[in-house]
Amino acid sequence: MNYKTIEMGMNKKIALVAHDNKKRDLIEWAKFNRDLLAHHRVYATGTTGAVLERELEFPITRLESGPLGGDQQIGSKIVEGDIDFLIFFWDPLEPQPHDPDVKALLRMAVVWNIPIACDRSSADFIISSPLMDKTYQRIVPDYAEYRNRPVPGASAPLIPSPAAAPSPLPAKK
Repeated sequence: MNYKTIEMGMNKKIALVAHDNKKRDLIEWAKFNRDLLAHHRVYATGTTGAVLERELEFPITRLESGPLGGDQQIGSKIVEGDIDFLIFFWDPLEPQPHDPDVKALLRMAVVWNIPIACDRSSADFIISSPLMDKTYQRIVPDYAEYRNRPVPGASAPLIPSPAAAPSPLPAKK
């Protein structure tokens, strides 16, 4: 497989997510790291975003609550390159009704090779990394080959890459 790089700028785009039983932990962590977080763009789901904005006193890009699609919104932003890393304090001991969404979110983070912190210790290591205030070349697979793979029974690739997208104009005869 071929690889390409995606540059993370000096100002990172950080998603903060927490299950209900972990919200207090995430809020405490974010307050402790407020000055570091304030230099970056922060996204959060639902109630977590509202509480973070109030406690940190800087704007948070707020999305839907996780069970209402917020986890999927974060995953979509990862795919689009709008999230550089994910801090997700999840509760491994409490079943979640939206567990498939949580799994999909974590899968997108791995597919697009973004750092993930699932607890306070790993979040501390990420936020204190010297790479936080520098540009960083994130290596990701070049999925063009996958997008352009032959699909049995199809006369064209299943999902054409953006560069190979067909013209919206009808062909001349």
